[in-house]
Amino acid sequence: MSFGTALHPQATRVLMLGSGELGKEVVIELMRLGAEVIACDRYANAPAMQVAHRSHVFDMLDGDALERVIRAERPHLIVPEIEAIATDRLRTLEKQGFRVIPTAEAAWLTMDREGIRRLAAEDLGLPTARYHFADSFAELQSAAESLGYPVVIKPIMSSSGKGQSIARNPESLQACWDYAQSGGRAGQGKVIVEEFIRFESEITLLTVRAVNGTLFCDPIGHRQEDGDYVESWQPHPMTPEQIKAAEAIAKKVTDRLGGYGLFGVELFLLEDGRVLFSEVSPRPHDTGLVTLATQSWSEFALHARAILSLPIQSISRHSIGASAAFKAPDRTIHEPVFDGVAEVFGVEGVDLRLFGKPTASPKRRMAVCLATGPTLASALDKAKAARAKLSLRDGRG
Repeated sequence: MSFGTALHPQATRVLMLGSGELGKEVVIELMRLGAEVIACDRYANAPAMQVAHRSHVFDMLDGDALERVIRAERPHLIVPEIEAIATDRLRTLEKQGFRVIPTAEAAWLTMDREGIRRLAAEDLGLPTARYHFADSFAELQSAAESLGYPVVIKPIMSSSGKGQSIARNPESLQACWDYAQSGGRAGQGKVIVEEFIRFESEITLLTVRAVNGTLFCDPIGHRQEDGDYVESWQPHPMTPEQIKAAEAIAKKVTDRLGGYGLFGVELFLLEDGRVLFSEVSPRPHDTGLVTLATQSWSEFALHARAILSLPIQSISRHSIGASAAFKAPDRTIHEPVFDGVAEVFGVEGVDLRLFGKPTASPKRRMAVCLATGPTLASALDKAKAARAKLSLRDGRG
């Protein structure tokens, strides 16, 4: 396999659909391997656009706009980085010879929770929480009564916990329904209603499908608030039996999705030792930001190598580490300016990534603090202490 030079006819052209902080890291890794990268998103100056060769701004749920950009750029690889994409158009274009990562069907199945949950539980027989889908508030009431309170309610298409909530009694259902309708990536619509799992912990098992086989990163533990990642750490302690079960689940679902690339497989670890499947994303995962500090090749480097059809012989973790996401305050900040960066770097074993988002909407993830240490607890303490040193202000004065 040959690799050309970017901005020349022989270059490998990669079109990124979604240009957030995860996409930014993937773009950097692709450029290290000589790729020519085009970044797309619904707003200008998104993080990945700032490091790509060129960019396009359009609504990626608009199939016609999506196709126009793809035909104009003629990419060798189309790489979805978010869920809100006209995946039906990607499936059509794939049949015409364009290559979608990992596949157009995988992007279609995983863009909504209904597709992937039915695949995992009903087609593959993977262990999951009990669930129903609801198209209306009346159906939500019926599903909650069937499953028993509390129940978890999520839009079938959303990210970073948007629209997700817990109904602990019938009186709270209406507020949860309204929140789900406002938080979906494609607007109002169907929700998934799940039994509330009293889990011991939840993990992400980063799974890489490469040209030479399937590999796994060490498990990543994480903590969420309102369904959104706040902190993560690697390696999360698991028994050999749990690791074996987790890897079997991850391999089964990623084999079914197919293609090459890194997948973020989310799992629940129950107190009795059982492992339940939760969700899967066919792309790097926000909890996997910790791998920037812990692995020789981060999840982003692994994804870049896998989608370029390069063999990956092994995955090496060199440190115990943790990450702590820094979020914007409860107000919109324009032209964000960070203070406290020098103080963060004054702590040994701590690193920092500023995402470069042009606007900080309330609670938006804007940076991540990374730390390594001799134990998980010490690494996590350092990451959280570093986060506390950061502050954000409006750059317009």
